Amino acid sequence: MPVNRRRFITALSVLPVVATTTFAARAQNYPARPVRLIVDSGAGSAVDINTRIIANGLSRVWGHEAVVDNKPGAGGAVAVRAAATAAPDGSTMAVVSFSAFIAPPGKVGGLPVEVPNDLAPVAYLSGGAMVITAGSWLGVKTLPELIELAKQQPGKLAYGTNGPGRLTHLSGELLQERAGIELQMVPYSGGTAKILNDVMGKRIPIAIDAYSGLAGAIEAGSIVPLAVASSERLAKLPDVPTVAETLPDFEASGWQVLLAPAGTPDSIVNKANADLNKAMRDPEVQHRFEDFVREVRPMSPSQTLAFIQSEQKKWKPIVNRVTAAH
Repeated sequence: MPVNRRRFITALSVLPVVATTTFAARAQNYPARPVRLIVDSGAGSAVDINTRIIANGLSRVWGHEAVVDNKPGAGGAVAVRAAATAAPDGSTMAVVSFSAFIAPPGKVGGLPVEVPNDLAPVAYLSGGAMVITAGSWLGVKTLPELIELAKQQPGKLAYGTNGPGRLTHLSGELLQERAGIELQMVPYSGGTAKILNDVMGKRIPIAIDAYSGLAGAIEAGSIVPLAVASSERLAKLPDVPTVAETLPDFEASGWQVLLAPAGTPDSIVNKANADLNKAMRDPEVQHRFEDFVREVRPMSPSQTLAFIQSEQKKWKPIVNRVTAAH
């Protein structure tokens, strides 16, 4: 074999080793600059609050800031598109909610998210049950009272959501179906804070979200928690019944995961996963999540993928049933 050809083949055989070594070195130093975390919900929402808690923990682990970038809209599709088109180098990741994975196909472009084709799973972040609340001015103290009032005024009572297809919306739709009532859905692109402003301003009477998005208003007495959509009562709200105590088997819990643009090297994905799990063990992060009744479950990237796919399978018939009526 000619010498030049032999050298060329030898060089080619070394390339995979060089590439692997380069990616490993890059991951070892990851991140070398601030990382943008695109969030699919508006400021003040439960997802936004949870992400900021996590971002503070990651910033301490990384020594570089984790910058929260809110991109609400189109049921999460705006954030998903922004993340999917970002450079797959770990400088941009996305915090994507439950709703974006179980959205009705064809309703919003780019949804539901299909992993790992659209985006690569990095880690599970946290989860929490929905809480059904009403403005204190409405005069109802329990879920049965709200249901009775809704039956007296069909289609008149409105509930705010973080957008069509989001869990806040699906929870309201499921409530209507199970309780035999008719409510008016009002979508907001600006997050739970705007919903609560309108509840306190007596423009809409009902808000549904995770506890972390409603905690301040509940503690201030501006809204009344009527029921929690978990299997058991929440430690923070021990006197508030579950929805299932009125409507058997009713559960609605949301969750968020961290995703990276497809094509992000496994070495960076694995490093981000390890760093996130370290941040989740930060006492301050744990304390904040306990305050907001958030469930934390460390998962590897592959476990996160399996979790997402199992949730998609579980919710598919429910989503189909709820959306078939519209």
